[in-house]
Amino acid sequence: MHLQAMAPQDERILQVIKLDWHNDIILFLQNKLPKIVVVLVVIFALQRVVLLFVKKMRTRADRQVGNFHRAAQLRTMASILRATSIGVLGFIAFLQILNIFDIPYQPILASAGIVGVGIGLGAQSIFKDMLNGIFILVEDQYNVGEVVVLAGLKGTVEDLSLRRTSVRDGDGTLYIIPNSQIATVSNLSRDFSVATLQVSVDASANPDKVIALLGKVANEVRHDSIFKDIAIADPVILGVDKIEGRAVTYPVQIRVRANQRDGVLRELRRRIIIAFEKDGIPLGNDPANMLILRAPNPTAPPAQQPLVG
Repeated sequence: MHLQAMAPQDERILQVIKLDWHNDIILFLQNKLPKIVVVLVVIFALQRVVLLFVKKMRTRADRQVGNFHRAAQLRTMASILRATSIGVLGFIAFLQILNIFDIPYQPILASAGIVGVGIGLGAQSIFKDMLNGIFILVEDQYNVGEVVVLAGLKGTVEDLSLRRTSVRDGDGTLYIIPNSQIATVSNLSRDFSVATLQVSVDASANPDKVIALLGKVANEVRHDSIFKDIAIADPVILGVDKIEGRAVTYPVQIRVRANQRDGVLRELRRRIIIAFEKDGIPLGNDPANMLILRAPNPTAPPAQQPLVG
């Protein structure tokens, strides 16, 4: 009897709930949903505009064939603009959606500020990362696309932001380095590089002949049609640099454009081997890698065999 008495009341409650939900859904579809769509469309359009600028900057950087430094600067600014725009536009969209749902965001911002102070006390390294990143950009220490040595790691800068730097080495390994860990920067892509080759020759070769031959080969590489735009100065033969046993070292130096040493050094090694083989000049051996065996003395008495008890 009791259950039967409560049934009509339960039905009225369900009807009221269904009516309220229906009204809320209608109100949401009529008022809030169009505003949310407008906010998302505007944010999407602004992001596309930013990406268009980023693409233009990268395209312009690719056209800077004769100015590598300018191209690296453009790529760096494009990378920072893209990363910053995503964060800023995302935060603006979040605030606008809170406003559409009549959720006061002022207390949230105040709470975030208080929490941020607490987090900042335990995350000072993040502030150091960003501060050092600002100095890196302002002082133009390195840019995207340049070959650098950071925190003992050598590679090409692939990405640069205020907080971190991404460097990829020759093996394809990607290193993520916080900017606060960068104390010394070795930039191998600024102004020029020096291609230095240490040529080891046997001591039996005439030094004057070796120096003349090295100068001839190095000048041939310098004026080759492939390398004439890469090498920016005549080669320098420094003479005898070291003598280690029978190995005599002659350094050869050619000033080349920034980050263009490897190709010149490979061609220089190839031509030196051919020239030395043609003129009969023996290459030197590293005494540290030589194994010296003493020949047995034929006049020495035979070694005594141990007695077996």
